[in-house]
Amino acid sequence: MRSMKRILMHFRSYVDEQLRPQGVTTAQIHVLFEIRNAPASSGAHLARSCYITPQTMQALLRHLEKGGFIVRGKDPVNDRIVTSSITPAGEQLVHSVEKTVQHLKEDLWRGISDRDLAQLNTLLQRAIGNLGIAEESDSR
Repeated sequence: MRSMKRILMHFRSYVDEQLRPQGVTTAQIHVLFEIRNAPASSGAHLARSCYITPQTMQALLRHLEKGGFIVRGKDPVNDRIVTSSITPAGEQLVHSVEKTVQHLKEDLWRGISDRDLAQLNTLLQRAIGNLGIAEESDSR
């Protein structure tokens, strides 16, 4: 288990390193991916999707809006709900990050066979099931 934690910590550190010149963090990119996958989402919905507090989500959204990566507006049905949508600049950033992360994944799994990766995934899915965690689609 310590190895898994180390991999996750170092992988995130590498991603953060690659994102730093673009002025965003891994957390902000996670939010941007969620917005892209669920356009016009409310802050509350995004906070739940990203497993963070609504207050933290609001700070992340402000930064993304200030950077021009998202626009915020009123929900057409309920004007008390503020929604977020990705901008062309946000789409461009997401595309760039996807390429960067793909290269990092290739580096991470170099020398490990597809069969071994499939077996690892099966074991992890079984552990997730043991915890009673609902399956989620992984958009990244």
